[in-house]
Amino acid sequence: MSFGQVKQRRLSDDIVERLEAMILEGTLKAGERLPAERVLAEQFGVSRPSLREAIQKLGAKGLLVSRQGGGNYVSEGLGSMFSDPLLHLLESNPEAQRDLLEFRHTLEGSCAYYAAQRATEVDHQRLRQAFDALQDCYLRVGKVSRAEEGAADAAFHLAIAEASHNAVLLHTIRGLFDLLKRNVVTNIGGMYAQRDETREQLMRQHRELYEAIIGGHAEAAREISQRHIDYVQEVLAEVQAKELRLQRAQRRQGTADA
Repeated sequence: MSFGQVKQRRLSDDIVERLEAMILEGTLKAGERLPAERVLAEQFGVSRPSLREAIQKLGAKGLLVSRQGGGNYVSEGLGSMFSDPLLHLLESNPEAQRDLLEFRHTLEGSCAYYAAQRATEVDHQRLRQAFDALQDCYLRVGKVSRAEEGAADAAFHLAIAEASHNAVLLHTIRGLFDLLKRNVVTNIGGMYAQRDETREQLMRQHRELYEAIIGGHAEAAREISQRHIDYVQEVLAEVQAKELRLQRAQRRQGTADA
Protein backbone atom coordinates (compact mmCIF):
# COMPACT_ATOMS: atom_id res chain seq x y z
CA MET A 1 0.00 0.00 0.00
CA SER A 2 1.32 3.45 -0.94
CA PHE A 3 0.38 6.82 0.47
CA GLY A 4 0.58 10.10 -1.41
CA GLN A 5 2.51 12.93 0.11
CA VAL A 6 0.57 15.49 2.12
CA LYS A 7 0.96 18.83 0.39
CA GLN A 8 1.75 21.79 2.59
CA ARG A 9 -1.00 24.37 2.44
CA ARG A 10 0.05 27.81 1.25
CA LEU A 11 -0.71 30.80 3.44
CA SER A 12 -2.35 32.50 0.48
CA ASP A 13 -4.92 29.67 0.37
CA ASP A 14 -5.89 30.43 3.97
CA ILE A 15 -6.33 34.10 3.04
CA VAL A 16 -8.42 33.13 0.01
CA GLU A 17 -10.65 30.98 2.22
CA ARG A 18 -11.09 33.84 4.71
CA LEU A 19 -11.99 36.41 2.04
CA GLU A 20 -14.34 33.98 0.29
CA ALA A 21 -16.14 33.41 3.59
CA MET A 22 -16.49 37.18 4.07
CA ILE A 23 -17.99 37.53 0.58
CA LEU A 24 -20.33 34.60 1.10
CA GLU A 25 -21.63 35.82 4.46
CA GLY A 26 -22.14 39.31 3.06
CA THR A 27 -19.48 41.11 5.10
CA LEU A 28 -17.86 42.11 1.81
CA LYS A 29 -20.50 43.32 -0.64
CA ALA A 30 -20.54 43.42 -4.43
CA GLY A 31 -18.71 46.52 -5.65
CA GLU A 32 -17.13 47.21 -2.26
CA ARG A 33 -13.52 48.25 -2.12
CA LEU A 34 -11.19 46.20 0.06
CA PRO A 35 -8.94 47.99 2.57
CA ALA A 36 -5.47 48.90 1.30
CA GLU A 37 -3.13 45.91 1.04
CA ARG A 38 -0.98 47.19 3.91
CA VAL A 39 -4.00 47.55 6.20
CA LEU A 40 -5.51 44.21 5.18
CA ALA A 41 -2.18 42.40 5.66
CA GLU A 42 -1.90 43.86 9.17
CA GLN A 43 -5.48 42.87 10.01
CA PHE A 44 -4.90 39.28 8.86
CA GLY A 45 -1.41 39.14 10.36
CA VAL A 46 0.17 38.04 7.07
CA SER A 47 2.84 39.33 4.70
CA ARG A 48 1.88 41.56 1.80
CA PRO A 49 3.28 39.09 -0.80
CA SER A 50 0.99 36.33 0.59
CA LEU A 51 -1.96 38.70 0.57
CA ARG A 52 -1.19 39.81 -2.98
CA GLU A 53 -1.02 36.17 -4.11
CA ALA A 54 -4.44 35.53 -2.52
CA ILE A 55 -5.93 38.56 -4.26
CA GLN A 56 -4.60 37.30 -7.59
CA LYS A 57 -6.24 33.91 -6.99
CA LEU A 58 -9.57 35.55 -6.15
CA GLY A 59 -9.24 37.69 -9.26
CA ALA A 60 -8.75 34.58 -11.38
CA LYS A 61 -11.98 33.19 -9.86
CA GLY A 62 -13.85 36.34 -10.81
CA LEU A 63 -14.54 37.30 -7.18
CA LEU A 64 -12.25 40.34 -7.05
CA VAL A 65 -11.34 43.02 -9.57
CA SER A 66 -8.12 45.01 -9.36
CA ARG A 67 -8.12 48.54 -10.77
CA GLN A 68 -4.90 50.23 -11.78
CA GLY A 69 -4.09 52.70 -9.03
CA GLY A 70 -7.55 52.24 -7.55
CA GLY A 71 -7.32 49.22 -5.28
CA ASN A 72 -9.16 45.91 -5.19
CA TYR A 73 -12.95 45.52 -5.36
CA VAL A 74 -15.48 42.73 -4.93
CA SER A 75 -16.83 41.98 -8.39
CA GLU A 76 -19.93 44.02 -9.27
CA GLY A 77 -21.40 41.03 -11.11
CA LEU A 78 -21.91 39.16 -7.83
CA GLY A 79 -24.66 41.56 -6.82
CA SER A 80 -26.76 41.56 -9.98
CA MET A 81 -29.14 38.79 -10.96
CA PHE A 82 -30.80 40.77 -13.74
CA SER A 83 -29.48 43.05 -16.47
CA ASP A 84 -30.86 46.59 -16.79
CA PRO A 85 -32.90 45.78 -19.94
CA LEU A 86 -34.44 42.77 -18.19
CA LEU A 87 -35.20 44.90 -15.14
CA HIS A 88 -37.12 47.28 -17.38
CA LEU A 89 -39.14 44.42 -18.86
CA LEU A 90 -39.93 42.99 -15.44
CA GLU A 91 -41.05 46.29 -13.94
CA SER A 92 -43.25 47.22 -16.91
CA ASN A 93 -45.07 43.89 -17.30
CA PRO A 94 -48.09 43.29 -14.97
CA GLU A 95 -47.74 39.50 -15.16
CA ALA A 96 -44.05 39.72 -14.27
CA GLN A 97 -44.95 41.95 -11.32
CA ARG A 98 -47.34 39.23 -10.15
CA ASP A 99 -44.62 36.61 -10.57
CA LEU A 100 -42.23 38.70 -8.48
CA LEU A 101 -44.77 39.04 -5.68
CA GLU A 102 -45.34 35.27 -5.71
CA PHE A 103 -41.58 34.77 -5.47
CA ARG A 104 -41.33 37.29 -2.62
CA HIS A 105 -44.15 35.49 -0.78
CA THR A 106 -42.02 32.38 -0.34
CA LEU A 107 -38.57 33.98 -0.19
CA GLU A 108 -39.28 36.73 2.32
CA GLY A 109 -41.39 34.44 4.48
CA SER A 110 -38.35 32.17 4.87
CA CYS A 111 -36.08 35.13 5.60
CA ALA A 112 -38.42 36.33 8.34
CA TYR A 113 -38.69 32.83 9.84
CA TYR A 114 -34.94 32.32 10.12
CA ALA A 115 -34.28 35.91 11.20
CA ALA A 116 -36.61 35.43 14.15
CA GLN A 117 -34.67 32.30 15.10
CA ARG A 118 -31.12 33.51 14.49
CA ALA A 119 -30.87 37.30 14.70
CA THR A 120 -28.16 38.61 17.04
CA GLU A 121 -28.18 41.85 19.01
CA VAL A 122 -26.21 43.47 16.19
CA ASP A 123 -28.84 42.28 13.72
CA HIS A 124 -31.56 43.73 15.96
CA GLN A 125 -29.83 47.12 15.87
CA ARG A 126 -29.60 47.07 12.07
CA LEU A 127 -33.23 45.99 11.81
CA ARG A 128 -34.26 48.84 14.10
CA GLN A 129 -32.40 51.38 11.96
CA ALA A 130 -33.98 50.05 8.76
CA PHE A 131 -37.44 49.90 10.36
CA ASP A 132 -37.17 53.47 11.70
CA ALA A 133 -36.08 54.75 8.27
CA LEU A 134 -39.09 53.07 6.64
CA GLN A 135 -41.53 54.37 9.25
CA ASP A 136 -40.11 57.87 8.76
CA CYS A 137 -40.94 57.61 5.05
CA TYR A 138 -44.52 56.60 5.84
CA LEU A 139 -44.95 59.52 8.23
CA ARG A 140 -43.59 62.18 5.85
CA VAL A 141 -46.63 62.11 3.60
CA GLY A 142 -46.16 64.40 0.62
CA LYS A 143 -42.53 65.11 1.58
CA VAL A 144 -40.91 61.84 0.52
CA SER A 145 -40.42 60.56 -3.02
CA ARG A 146 -41.53 57.15 -4.18
CA ALA A 147 -37.90 56.31 -4.92
CA GLU A 148 -36.90 57.08 -1.33
CA GLU A 149 -39.76 55.03 0.07
CA GLY A 150 -38.94 52.16 -2.29
CA ALA A 151 -35.31 52.16 -1.19
CA ALA A 152 -36.31 52.19 2.50
CA ASP A 153 -38.77 49.34 2.00
CA ALA A 154 -36.20 47.22 0.14
CA ALA A 155 -33.52 48.03 2.75
CA PHE A 156 -35.80 46.81 5.55
CA HIS A 157 -36.35 43.47 3.80
CA LEU A 158 -32.62 43.23 3.06
CA ALA A 159 -31.88 43.71 6.78
CA ILE A 160 -34.23 40.80 7.50
CA ALA A 161 -32.38 38.66 4.96
CA GLU A 162 -29.06 39.55 6.61
CA ALA A 163 -30.50 38.58 10.00
CA SER A 164 -31.55 35.18 8.62
CA HIS A 165 -27.87 34.11 8.51
CA ASN A 166 -28.61 32.08 5.40
CA ALA A 167 -26.11 32.92 2.67
CA VAL A 168 -28.32 31.76 -0.22
CA LEU A 169 -31.33 33.78 0.95
CA LEU A 170 -29.13 36.82 1.58
CA HIS A 171 -27.48 36.83 -1.84
CA THR A 172 -30.79 36.18 -3.58
CA ILE A 173 -32.35 39.20 -1.87
CA ARG A 174 -29.25 41.29 -2.59
CA GLY A 175 -29.38 40.26 -6.23
CA LEU A 176 -33.01 41.34 -6.34
CA PHE A 177 -32.46 44.61 -4.46
CA ASP A 178 -32.85 46.93 -7.45
CA LEU A 179 -35.86 44.96 -8.65
CA LEU A 180 -37.46 45.16 -5.18
CA LYS A 181 -36.98 48.93 -5.10
CA ARG A 182 -38.52 49.31 -8.55
CA ASN A 183 -41.34 46.95 -7.60
CA VAL A 184 -42.28 49.12 -4.62
CA VAL A 185 -41.99 52.34 -6.63
CA THR A 186 -44.18 50.88 -9.37
CA ASN A 187 -46.81 49.63 -6.94
CA ILE A 188 -47.25 52.18 -4.18
CA GLY A 189 -48.73 55.00 -6.24
CA GLY A 190 -51.59 52.88 -7.52
CA MET A 191 -52.08 51.21 -4.14
CA TYR A 192 -52.37 54.50 -2.26
CA ALA A 193 -54.84 55.78 -4.85
CA GLN A 194 -56.90 52.56 -4.71
CA ARG A 195 -57.39 52.29 -0.95
CA ASP A 196 -57.22 55.11 1.58
CA GLU A 197 -56.04 52.78 4.35
CA THR A 198 -53.06 51.37 2.40
CA ARG A 199 -50.36 53.52 4.00
CA GLU A 200 -51.65 52.74 7.49
CA GLN A 201 -51.92 49.05 6.66
CA LEU A 202 -48.35 48.87 5.36
CA MET A 203 -47.08 50.67 8.45
CA ARG A 204 -48.89 48.20 10.72
CA GLN A 205 -47.76 45.13 8.75
CA HIS A 206 -44.11 46.16 8.80
CA ARG A 207 -44.31 46.95 12.53
CA GLU A 208 -45.85 43.55 13.28
CA LEU A 209 -43.16 41.86 11.19
CA TYR A 210 -40.38 43.76 12.96
CA GLU A 211 -41.78 42.97 16.41
CA ALA A 212 -42.23 39.27 15.59
CA ILE A 213 -38.59 38.98 14.48
CA ILE A 214 -37.24 40.91 17.47
CA GLY A 215 -39.41 38.79 19.75
CA GLY A 216 -38.10 35.55 18.23
CA HIS A 217 -41.53 34.38 17.02
CA ALA A 218 -40.48 32.51 13.88
CA GLU A 219 -43.80 31.08 12.72
CA ALA A 220 -45.58 34.38 13.36
CA ALA A 221 -42.88 36.28 11.46
CA ARG A 222 -43.28 34.03 8.41
CA GLU A 223 -47.09 34.30 8.53
CA ILE A 224 -47.01 38.11 8.85
CA SER A 225 -44.51 38.41 5.99
CA GLN A 226 -46.67 36.29 3.71
CA ARG A 227 -49.84 38.10 4.77
CA HIS A 228 -48.15 41.39 3.86
CA ILE A 229 -47.45 40.15 0.33
CA ASP A 230 -51.00 38.78 0.09
CA TYR A 231 -52.33 42.25 0.89
CA VAL A 232 -50.13 43.88 -1.76
CA GLN A 233 -51.29 41.31 -4.33
CA GLU A 234 -54.94 41.91 -3.40
CA VAL A 235 -54.76 45.68 -3.77
CA LEU A 236 -52.76 45.50 -6.99
CA ALA A 237 -55.31 43.08 -8.45
CA GLU A 238 -57.97 45.71 -7.77
CA VAL A 239 -55.81 48.40 -9.40
CA GLN A 240 -55.27 46.27 -12.51
CA ALA A 241 -58.95 45.35 -12.75
CA LYS A 242 -59.89 49.03 -12.50
CA GLU A 243 -57.41 49.91 -15.24
CA LEU A 244 -58.83 47.20 -17.52
CA ARG A 245 -62.36 48.51 -17.00
CA LEU A 246 -61.20 52.02 -17.84
CA GLN A 247 -59.46 50.83 -21.03
CA ARG A 248 -62.57 48.90 -22.04
CA ALA A 249 -64.80 51.93 -21.48
CA GLN A 250 -62.44 54.14 -23.49
CA ARG A 251 -62.49 51.70 -26.40
CA ARG A 252 -66.29 51.66 -26.35
CA GLN A 253 -66.38 55.46 -26.26
CA GLY A 254 -64.00 55.59 -29.20
CA THR A 255 -66.20 53.22 -31.19
CA ALA A 256 -69.31 55.26 -30.36
CA ASP A 257 -67.65 58.52 -31.42
CA ALA A 258 -66.60 56.97 -34.72
